[in-house]
Amino acid sequence: MKPTDIQDPEYFHKVVDCQYACPAHTPVPEYIRLIAAERYDDAYMINWQSNVFPGVLGRTCDRPCEPACRRGRVEDEPVAICRLKRVAADNKSDIRDRLPTVPQQKNGKRIALIGAGPASLTVARDLAPLGYSIDVYDNQFAGGGMMRSQIPSFRLPEEVLNEEVNYILDMDINATFDVWVESLREVLDKGYDAIFVGTGAPRGKGLNLPGLEDAAEHVHLGIDWLASVAFEHTDKIEPRVLVLGGGNTAMDCCRTSKRLGGEDVRVVVRSPFEDMKASPWEKEDAMHEGIPIYNNHVPKEFVVEDGEFKGMHFEKVEARYDDDGKRSLVPTGEPLVFMEADVVLMAIGQENSFPWIERDLGIEFDKWDMPVVDPVTFQSTNDRIFFGGDAAFGPENVITAVAHGHQAAISIDKFCRGEPVSERPPPGVTLASQKMGVHEWSYDNAVASDQRYIVPLAPLEKTLSDRKMEVELGFDADTGYKEAERCLNCDVQTVFEEKRCIECDACVDICPTDCITFTANGEEEELRTRLTAPAGNTAQDLYVSADLPTTRVMVKDENVCLHCGLCAERCPTSAWDMQKFLYHVTTAGQ
Repeated sequence: MKPTDIQDPEYFHKVVDCQYACPAHTPVPEYIRLIAAERYDDAYMINWQSNVFPGVLGRTCDRPCEPACRRGRVEDEPVAICRLKRVAADNKSDIRDRLPTVPQQKNGKRIALIGAGPASLTVARDLAPLGYSIDVYDNQFAGGGMMRSQIPSFRLPEEVLNEEVNYILDMDINATFDVWVESLREVLDKGYDAIFVGTGAPRGKGLNLPGLEDAAEHVHLGIDWLASVAFEHTDKIEPRVLVLGGGNTAMDCCRTSKRLGGEDVRVVVRSPFEDMKASPWEKEDAMHEGIPIYNNHVPKEFVVEDGEFKGMHFEKVEARYDDDGKRSLVPTGEPLVFMEADVVLMAIGQENSFPWIERDLGIEFDKWDMPVVDPVTFQSTNDRIFFGGDAAFGPENVITAVAHGHQAAISIDKFCRGEPVSERPPPGVTLASQKMGVHEWSYDNAVASDQRYIVPLAPLEKTLSDRKMEVELGFDADTGYKEAERCLNCDVQTVFEEKRCIECDACVDICPTDCITFTANGEEEELRTRLTAPAGNTAQDLYVSADLPTTRVMVKDENVCLHCGLCAERCPTSAWDMQKFLYHVTTAGQ
């Protein structure tokens, strides 16, 4: 193998598993250390630079970072990265004086943002400090998009959302609410230099089953019903509720129903429980509130007798998987299962809807009626029009929408400057030694067994009687510190300097995970098999040195390294050093 190029900013980025897995590439270990040091404002601002909505995401993020967390390779549970984000948000002081200043003198360029969800607001946040005049159009009464209409208040308090949305809208943004954009041509005719479409995936999917026409007034699309509750058009529901679907929207529907008067609330899903799309913690929360989940039940028909809606029939199935892991649902042959209901909420998916975009504007649409969007630049086939969030590639999550917004803002800035949007700015990277003494580091490097701390919940009897009462109470400062200490500081890298190495193998002897080997070089596939501990995870790289005097090379398996620093402490010649790697995705104008 060739020697590893640690000057490549993406090499160590990939080793910081949590940051690499985050769509917005938030520097997770950096802000966690700041939380442990009770520097909450600093921790919040690091989050704000990357993910824009720390208080929102600290409650609602889908947490792609946590399955990647290296602590999960030592113990059963990863670091509670998401909930630590909330610790920073809950304990910060007033940070408005740390927000970017917006120039009074504009740069002469006008940008329209259609939709005021997380993608559009991220674009606004990145472009406003550069002097762009920004107009936002949204059909809701306030900003936030799906964060406002689809996430219930018991998960995301309105005051938290308002605070973080207003940080952006107060950047001299011209926001027009309660307005439907019915024609993209009309927006283009206003002479904007660029337009960003961040309208989400606003249309819920339904099931056209027998009996639907007669049962229609008892059947609602889940996202529409949640919006009606959020905007206080709906404040009660009938006692018997069936929620169809296995995603997070279904979990929000059933939990909201429980708070609005639902007595017998059930979730019915086609798939096995473990295949449900809902996040594991969302399923746990629903079951904690006494809501049963009936899996492997396929809806077959709405039952209406003598003009009265009675409920639904379901067919029981079992999941079978072929050699490629593809699932098929096979009927068991058992009689149909009847479930009584007064109302049915369908939460089986969302899709995009662009009837307001004329098809003669130079925007190509694919066979799924989705705009053709460049996955790097987020530019459509009409150079002036950009898409992001769910509107670009279909339903995802808030953190992905934020990542889209950052990249679209870069493209819009380049487009307005007359620069090629395909030329992407490199990330900001620093790599600095953490040595404070011969055997002392500037970070806590002890690796101890430490189980994940549980987030306390408000009393069930209170939360079920008040749909706006937040269920999770969050970590207090003391528990936040202890959870932060579980972080293994994966951004503090083991950096090897060949010319200092005397090949004493002391680092091999002391390594607690057997991740270091001195051996003859070879092809990667073969080399992985003869390390001190075979390196089977090819998704993570091997760190390979240049040839040493004995012609051997040092090989380190990045997959199992705990970044404990014992190799650097034991090395008699300082061939190993612990260096903090800080990676920031460049934003517009930087």
